[in-house]
Amino acid sequence: MINSPSPAAPTLRELFGRRVQALRRSSGMTQEALAERIGISIDFLSLVERGRNSPSFDILEQFGRAFDLPVSDLFKFAEVEDEGK
Repeated sequence: MINSPSPAAPTLRELFGRRVQALRRSSGMTQEALAERIGISIDFLSLVERGRNSPSFDILEQFGRAFDLPVSDLFKFAEVEDEGK
C-alpha cells in the first residue's frame, strides 16, 4: 500500500497570519486601517496574514494594542483552526 503524502501542518507564521486576519475581520477593520493603526505598510500586513513574513516584537505589541489583547492571545490558534473546518 502506498501512503499518500499528508498535507503539511501549517507553520507558526501561517497560524499567526490566520489569527491576525480573523481578528482584523472580526474587528471590522480593513488591512489599510489596521496597517495605519500599527504603523506598518499594507504590503507588510498582507505578507504577515499570508504567513510569508513575521513581525518584530515591537510590531507584535502594536498588534496587541490594536486588538486590545495581550500579545499572548495573538497566539491562541484553536479558534483559527476551528474556523477552517
